[in-house]
Amino acid sequence: MEADLSIANLILGASLLVKFVMLILLSASIASWTLVFTKNREIKSAKRAAQSFEDQFWSSEDLTALFNRITQKRGSADAMQRMFEAGFKEFARLRKREGIDPAMVLEGSQRAMKIALSRELEELEANLPLLATVGSVSPYIGLFGTVWGIMNSFRGLSNMHQATLAMVAPGISEALVATAMGLFAAIPAVVAYNRFASEIDRIASRYEIFMDEFSAILQRQVHT
Repeated sequence: MEADLSIANLILGASLLVKFVMLILLSASIASWTLVFTKNREIKSAKRAAQSFEDQFWSSEDLTALFNRITQKRGSADAMQRMFEAGFKEFARLRKREGIDPAMVLEGSQRAMKIALSRELEELEANLPLLATVGSVSPYIGLFGTVWGIMNSFRGLSNMHQATLAMVAPGISEALVATAMGLFAAIPAVVAYNRFASEIDRIASRYEIFMDEFSAILQRQVHT
């Protein structure tokens, strides 16, 4: 009678430890895919918000009026808008001081924007190390399950006088499922991590360019 080597039967027939390894890999895969969809929405939202605010910023002739207008819409604030708010608020506060050096006013504004930038990037990068961890660790977890399963298969054969491939195949096959699951969890996680890291770098570069352009505008104003 031929052994049933279907995936479902191999998983159900695996040893308790190998099943535990498979459960860990399945949980890691679900967690990474959930993060992939969540992070993808966050990055797309950040891009749309940046484009929207840049259009609003460059079409506005009065920065004070723009600041007053956007501060009334707290619920709709985005990353670039918060950077603008932090920089302009500090700029206006320092400019009111008598006898302060214009360079100090500009430096204070830039410092406030850099702090806001760091917070926004930290939020964008939140939970991203999970994908790197799943991508780097999952193959080894799967390999551990495979090694353990193969050890059990050969241990069972030690009590038999005549071993055949048909006797070894089911045990080795169910053990190899753990390796396959490890790769299934790792490959998408690595691809997603590299893609998101690249996207976040581009968004960070866009934020920094805006910060430099805004600083140039404030520099002209501080000397007027």
